[in-house]
Amino acid sequence: MATTPPKNSSDRNLIGRGSYSEALRIGSILRKETVGGLLLVVAAIGAVIWANSPAADTYFAIRDFEIGYEPWHLKLSLGAWAADGLLAIFFFLVGLELKREFVAGDLSQFSKAIIPVAAAAGGVLVPALIYVAINFGNAEAMRGWAIPTATDIAFAVAVLAIIGSHLPSALRIFLLTLAVVDDLLAIAIIAVFYTDEINVLPLMLFVIPVAIYWVLAHRYRRFFGLHASAAWYILLPLGLIAWGFLHASGVHATIAGVVLGFAVPVLRSAASGGPTAGPGLAEIFEHRFRPISAGFAVPVFAFMAAGVAIGGWEGFTSALTDPVTIGIIVALVLGKPIGIVATTWVMSRFTKARLDASLKWIDIIGISLLAGIGFTVSLLVAELSFGLGAIENDHAKVGILVASVLAAVLASILLLSRNRRYRKLELEESVDADADGIPDVYQRGN
Repeated sequence: MATTPPKNSSDRNLIGRGSYSEALRIGSILRKETVGGLLLVVAAIGAVIWANSPAADTYFAIRDFEIGYEPWHLKLSLGAWAADGLLAIFFFLVGLELKREFVAGDLSQFSKAIIPVAAAAGGVLVPALIYVAINFGNAEAMRGWAIPTATDIAFAVAVLAIIGSHLPSALRIFLLTLAVVDDLLAIAIIAVFYTDEINVLPLMLFVIPVAIYWVLAHRYRRFFGLHASAAWYILLPLGLIAWGFLHASGVHATIAGVVLGFAVPVLRSAASGGPTAGPGLAEIFEHRFRPISAGFAVPVFAFMAAGVAIGGWEGFTSALTDPVTIGIIVALVLGKPIGIVATTWVMSRFTKARLDASLKWIDIIGISLLAGIGFTVSLLVAELSFGLGAIENDHAKVGILVASVLAAVLASILLLSRNRRYRKLELEESVDADADGIPDVYQRGN
C-alpha cells in the first residue's frame, strides 16, 4: 500500500524543484545572464589576443590611462575604474538578488536556505585550503589564497544555458543561489583581508548617504510622489556619493554596491505609498540595471582585467609551472566540486534534508564542476592580491583562464549527458499544464 508523503516533505528537500513562479523568474535571469556571459567570454578572448599582439603596448596604454580628480581620491586608471566602479553595478545586482532570495524567494525558509549557503561555504573553504597547501612557505604567493574562492555567475550561467536546456530548474536555482552566496563570501573576504588601511572619516560619512538612500528607497512615494520607475533619479546620485566615500575610506568600493542592493525593498510596503503585497523597487531596479551590468559593466571589466602578456608558448608553459598558477587551477577545478559536493553530502547525511527525487548526485557533481568557473571576482582578487604589473598577477590570470576553461569543459561533458537523459524523460512523460497554467509537476508533493 502506497504511503502519502508528509505535507512538509518538500521543506526537507536538499535541493527542491521550487515554486513555479520561482522557476519562471530564474529562467528570465538565466536568459539575460546568458547574453552577458557570452559577451564576457568574447571580451576576455579579445583582451588576451590584443595583449599578445604586435599592438600590445596600445592595450596596456589604454588600460593604464589615468583619469579623474586626485583630491577626491578618484584619479584612477581605466582598469581601476572598471574594477572599482563598473563592478559595483554587478555587485549591486548581487545584493538585490541575494535579498530577493532570502526575503521573498524559495530560500526565505531557513531549511531551504541553509543548503546552498553551506555548499557555498564549502566551495570557498576547500579551494582556499588547497591553494594554501600548494603555496605554503611562499609569503608572496600566499597573498592570493582567496583567488580561487569565487564563482563567476555570468560565465557559469552562460555555459549552463547552452548545454542544459532540459536540466531540472532545481539545478539552475541551486547554481544561481550558490554563485550569489559564493560572491557574497568573496566580498566579505575582500573587505576583511584586502583592505590595507581604513580612513575612518570617509567610512563614517559613507553611512550618511546610505541611511538616506534606505529611507527614500522605502518611502519614495510618500516623500516625492514618484512612480517606482522614476525613483532611481533620486537614489542614483546618493548611491554615487556613497560609493565615493567608501572608495576614499580604503574599503574596496564594490562593496558599496552590495550594501545599496540590500537597502532596496523587495516588497512594496504601505509606507512607500503602494499595496503591501506587490513587487518592490528591487524588481524595477533589477530590470533596469541588469542589462547595463551584463551587457556593459562586466564585459568591460573582463576586457580590462583579462589582458595578460603570456609571452608565447614558452611564457605559457613557464606560467603553468608557477605554484600560484598550479594552486589556482587545482583549487578551482578540483577544490570547488570537492567542497560543494562534500558539504552537500554532509548536510544530507546528518540532517533531515534529502535530495529531490528528480535529481541524482551526478547532477550535483556537474553543477559543482561548473562552479569552478571563477572569472570576474577571481580576476579582481588577483589584482588586489598582487597588483597590476606583478608577475604573480600575470600568472594568476593564466591560472584563472585555464581553470575556467577546464571547469567549463568538464562540466559540459558531464551535464550534456545528463541533459540528454532529462530530454528523453520529458519526451516519455507528458508534463502538461492544467487550466491554471501551472505544470502538474509543480503542484505535486516533492
